[in-house]
Amino acid sequence: MQLEISPRQRNQQEEEEAEQQQRAGEDTVGAVFSIEPWLDAAAVLVPPLNFAEVNDGIFRSGFPAADNFAFLLSLKLRSIVYLCPEPYPEENTRFLEQNCIKLHQFGIDGSKELLVNIPEEKIREALKVILDVRNQPVLIHCKRGKHRTGCVVGCLRKLQKWCLTSVFDEYQHFAAAKARSTDQRFMELFDTSSLMHLTASQC
Repeated sequence: MQLEISPRQRNQQEEEEAEQQQRAGEDTVGAVFSIEPWLDAAAVLVPPLNFAEVNDGIFRSGFPAADNFAFLLSLKLRSIVYLCPEPYPEENTRFLEQNCIKLHQFGIDGSKELLVNIPEEKIREALKVILDVRNQPVLIHCKRGKHRTGCVVGCLRKLQKWCLTSVFDEYQHFAAAKARSTDQRFMELFDTSSLMHLTASQC
């Protein structure tokens, strides 16, 4: 015997099915938004501001934004050397954690004063991290990739036996109109003797 469903029961069933479909749709939408954009295989690779290769396995740039994460993944980074004193943003920290990239922070004040005291010991410690092949590929960055990053790279160039003219030319290429004489003076006087034990292959 076949039971006949009343119109009221049929309407109730249809409403329940519609609710289930709506909930399923909401779950799907939530799942889509939970996928990190840098995992999209079709993502456009956009390098950060002032990005450049310094040496094999060593890169420099300004502060990476979320739009740059897919590009950073393509570099297969092991480490980031961050030269600002401010805490690393939550979104950037999550990106590093999810991709097993270690953050090394050396907070250097970005003061615009001409007589700013650049902390030589922090530059020295940052260079030790950068030149350790276990940390490479490594990205060096500050806010704009000009002054703090420029000083670190300039001191690295001295280790590589670059002449000062070439060191300053590279610094000015990135700093442009914002070049600081105090930065160049710091690089000129930077003593590389305590880092000379680092092998030429690391440089």
